Amino acid sequence: MAIMRYNFLSEALSLCVDVTITYPISMFTYSNDPAKKEMGPRNINKLLYKEGMKFQTVYILHGGSDDDTLPIRYTNLERYAERNCVMTVIAQVKDSFYMDTAYGYKYFTFITEELPTVIRSLFASSSAREDNFVIGFAMGGNGALALAMRRPDLYSAVVDLSGGIGCSIDTEYFFEQMKAIKLTRLHSTFGDLEKFRGSEYDLGYYAKKNMEEKVDMPKLFMAVGDNDFIRDVVRKDRDALRALGYDFHYEEAPGLGHDWDFWDKYFGKALDEWLPLKRRKCLDLPGFQ
Repeated sequence: MAIMRYNFLSEALSLCVDVTITYPISMFTYSNDPAKKEMGPRNINKLLYKEGMKFQTVYILHGGSDDDTLPIRYTNLERYAERNCVMTVIAQVKDSFYMDTAYGYKYFTFITEELPTVIRSLFASSSAREDNFVIGFAMGGNGALALAMRRPDLYSAVVDLSGGIGCSIDTEYFFEQMKAIKLTRLHSTFGDLEKFRGSEYDLGYYAKKNMEEKVDMPKLFMAVGDNDFIRDVVRKDRDALRALGYDFHYEEAPGLGHDWDFWDKYFGKALDEWLPLKRRKCLDLPGFQ
C-alpha cells in the first residue's frame, strides 16, 4: 500500500486542510521482466501500471475529535483497502459534523464538491458514481447519512458505523438531543432550532423527499456495537428509515462498543463484504478508465 498526506488551501473553507490518501499498489508492477527486479519471481502475474488508470475510491469520514490520520493509525483500514483494490481518502474536518455550519465554515460543500474535484483531478480516483463510496464512523456516521440523503447522486454505497451525534433521520428526536446535550460546538453548527425543519440540516426532510420522488439511492448499511452508549440513538435512525420504506442493511455487533475494536472489524466487513466493489476483478482492467 502507498500512503501520502496531502495539504491544500480549501477555497470552500478558506483553510488549509490535511488529507490522507492510500493506494493499493501490491498487485501492480512497472515491468513484467523478472530480470529487472531483485524480487522478480514474486512479481509474476502482476498488473502493469497504466497511464491514466483510475481506482474505485472510498471516502472515510472520521469521528469527533479525530483527524485524518487516526483511521489509518488505529485500525487495519490500509490493509483492508489493499486487498480490495481501492484507494481511500480521509479529510480532516474538525468537529464540523460534516455540515455547512451556522458559524460559517462550509464543510458539507467541501466534502461533496471541492474535495472530490481535487482528488479526481490530482490523483488516480474514478469519477463514476458506481466507483465512489463512503464509510463514516461516530460523528462521521451521521455525516455519511447526510451525504447519502442530500447527495445520493455521488455515491454507490454508504456505510454508517455507530453514528449518533449530529444530524438524524428522526427529526423530532434530533430536537430532543439538541435540548439535552450541552455541547457548544454542536449547537453552534446547527444554529437556530426554530429554522431547522426543512433546512439543509433536516435529514428527515430529505429522507422523506427522496422516497416521494423515487430517487435512486445508494446502497445503505448501518451497524453499531450492542454495548455502545449511543446504540439507542442509532436505532432511532434505523426505525425512521424503516418507517419511510428504505431498503438497507442493519446489524448490531455483540460485545462491542463505541471504540476502535468495533470500527476496525466493520471497516473490514464493509470493504470485504458490503460495498459493491470490483475487488480482485480490478486485475481484469474494466475497473480502470
